[in-house]
Amino acid sequence: MAVTATTPATRPSTVASRTGAAAVTAALVLLVAVLAVVDITQGTASVSAPEVWKAFTGRADAGDSSVVIASRLPRMTAGLLVGAVLGMAGAALQAVSRNVLASPDTLAVNAGSYLALGVAAATGVSLPLLASSGVAFVGGLVAAAVVLSLSGLGAGTVRLVLAGSALTFGLTAVAEGLLLLRPQQTEGLYKWNQGSIAQNGFDGVLQMVPIAAVGLVGLVLLARRVDALALGDDAARGVGVPVRSTRVTAVVLAALLSTAAVTLAGPIGFVGLCAPALVRPLARRFRAFTKARARLPFAGLTGAALVLGSDVLLRAVVPSDTAVAVPTGVVTSLVGAVFLVVMAARARDTAGALPTERLRIRSRATFVVTTAVLVLALVGVTIAGVLIGDSKLLLGDVLNWTQGRSGQAITFVLDTRVPRVTAALLAGAALALAGTLIQAVTRNPLAEPSVLGVTNGAAVGAVLLVTTVPVVGSWGIAAGAFAGAAASAVLVFGLAARGGFQQNRLVLVGFGVATGSTAIISLLIILTDPFNATKALTWLSGSTYGRTFPDVVPLAIVLAVGLVIAVARRTELDLVSLDEDTPRLLGLNLSRGRLGFLVLSVLLSATAVAAAGTIGFVGLVAPHAARALVGRRHVRVVPVAVLLGAVLVCTADLVGRTVIAPAQLGAGLMTAMLGTPYFLYLLVRTRK
Repeated sequence: MAVTATTPATRPSTVASRTGAAAVTAALVLLVAVLAVVDITQGTASVSAPEVWKAFTGRADAGDSSVVIASRLPRMTAGLLVGAVLGMAGAALQAVSRNVLASPDTLAVNAGSYLALGVAAATGVSLPLLASSGVAFVGGLVAAAVVLSLSGLGAGTVRLVLAGSALTFGLTAVAEGLLLLRPQQTEGLYKWNQGSIAQNGFDGVLQMVPIAAVGLVGLVLLARRVDALALGDDAARGVGVPVRSTRVTAVVLAALLSTAAVTLAGPIGFVGLCAPALVRPLARRFRAFTKARARLPFAGLTGAALVLGSDVLLRAVVPSDTAVAVPTGVVTSLVGAVFLVVMAARARDTAGALPTERLRIRSRATFVVTTAVLVLALVGVTIAGVLIGDSKLLLGDVLNWTQGRSGQAITFVLDTRVPRVTAALLAGAALALAGTLIQAVTRNPLAEPSVLGVTNGAAVGAVLLVTTVPVVGSWGIAAGAFAGAAASAVLVFGLAARGGFQQNRLVLVGFGVATGSTAIISLLIILTDPFNATKALTWLSGSTYGRTFPDVVPLAIVLAVGLVIAVARRTELDLVSLDEDTPRLLGLNLSRGRLGFLVLSVLLSATAVAAAGTIGFVGLVAPHAARALVGRRHVRVVPVAVLLGAVLVCTADLVGRTVIAPAQLGAGLMTAMLGTPYFLYLLVRTRK
């Protein structure tokens, strides 16, 4: 009797849940249909809805019909397909990893595909679309495997995303280096990497549909096993589900879906993150969406709505002749970056705070010897930077130049080379000092200006000023960079302050801000000078090309002031880096001191960006190496870190402009290639 009494009571709830889910699905389908119709009508040529219908029925003029059939309709169809496969891929990745921040972007799948296609293009290999899809699939799958193996699925909500974001930075740096080295072979690849659903006919869409269908069917067949994984690995094994093979198969199928989107339209950022996140509240309300077989297609519909909605919004806000040049992926990246920041600010890292480094005690002799060796290295790399380049010089040439007695050719070379070397030295020192200050006040070994989005924010301010006020001087660029860096720092540190700066949340919010800043820079370059992608790549690669002495004067002044303050307040830095209670017990105003050091670090980062572009990971590597060499007392850490940063960036600049001469690679690309493995190593070490 008890069973029969409860069955009717539960049945209306189940029926209501199914009815509500069906109603929500119908509403979403209607929304997607409306967005699709609106998207077809938008463009440089005005085409109304009745004219679209005439084109479908064959009663339209030849011009209107060709616009709709050859351009508008393929673009809309590509938007539907790309959004759907990315939404499903993100939902699958989040389900098997039990990580609400997992997506093709945050797991470096898109970056791996980008690098694989960049390597193929740089080698001069011409591939048909399906073969390009295979190359992209291999690259994306390898990147995802690296992230999953390094971070571990049970290592916390955000740690997996930290590994993916760091690997994305490194892979993107390598790909952009290929673009700069082989501009003819990789022509158009930079714009493709921004993500655009524009199509010329249906050929690409038709070739990608079978790949997307295979991925979708595979995930639907795997749905029951994916649902079992939500119960936990032990429970899934208890009901006979092979956990490892299920997880691997789901990741492979998600990578296959992402590959179809990347091959067709380039990386459309963060759709795979946002679409499943929008489905989760509905799953809590309607039981039908808790099952993977219903949740995956619904996430696909949501992704399609996001992509088409972004395209419609872009063309509604931006004039049609300009909107053509703006990739849809830039808009979705901006929206997704905001989404990532909000989710990161609310997320809890189940791995807890990062462990502090072991206390190392080094003798005074060790400090003296280390400093002496670094000074010699600095002198050596400076001399090499001045003498070696496309034209090799002698020390006598430099001496004559300083006395105004050199020839015209040597004068020209040194007038351009010496400011470059100076900019590299000062930028490296400033970024190292900024990283030292940030790691001390946040007590976070992963924190540094580029990881926290400060340098990217500074780049936004500088690029905005350069593109809108071409005649702006060095001090103006420095002021714009500081404004951008300050805005980024306020956002990052303000959102992360609730955790006492000790949580991985700080770094993840910084990654979100950095991603949004990069999208804004791309948007600025495209809107102001759409044919000058090399200009954007050169700036973002941290190049010292074309620097003059007036360009480095603001940096020199700020660095001098920063060194004086850091050395004078070295004891306060030691206390702040210990814990929250010790400084207060000794009568220090912790909040005011922390704010002062953060403002100084932002100023150092901004002037470094203004002088040398965006250079990443120097503020991460130099302080870590300094503490390993001379201990944790800042009276020793500060000078050693500053020397290390100067040597690192100057060496990167020297290698970038000499090894592959006459071609050049920016110092920022070189440091990213070095810093990414080091960041991943720190993640693995702190997990253990």
